Amino acid sequence: MLQGVLINIDVDNTEKAINFYTQALGLKVGRRFDSKFVELVGGSSPIYLLENETATLPFPKAREGRTYSRHWSPIHLDFVVSSIVKSKEQVLAAGAILEIDIRHEPYGKLATFSDPFGHGFCLIEFTGRGYDEIATTS
Repeated sequence: MLQGVLINIDVDNTEKAINFYTQALGLKVGRRFDSKFVELVGGSSPIYLLENETATLPFPKAREGRTYSRHWSPIHLDFVVSSIVKSKEQVLAAGAILEIDIRHEPYGKLATFSDPFGHGFCLIEFTGRGYDEIATTS
């Protein structure tokens, strides 16, 4: 039944978001559907930037409007990189905020950031067998 996964990121300024994600991660603009809906390509899945004004409701019965200050969400993006040290420098230069510096995990190196729109994300540099280093069978 599943045919794919689409990644959509709400932002309050499309051009600012394009600048951040192209500079931070080396993504490229794919299609521009309109001035507030843009596709970024260059990763394993396209990322869609959707401009929505601050305080607008994300769905009819929402208790809170959109906020682009740092917020927590149980879903976030992990970007797999070949060099976490170089990638850390690149995302910081593009405007990311470092929240947890590079640390070693059984599967590799991990660092946590937020983008200029308050969304959390991680950089991961896999080592060894990646997540298979911690995989167990039932």
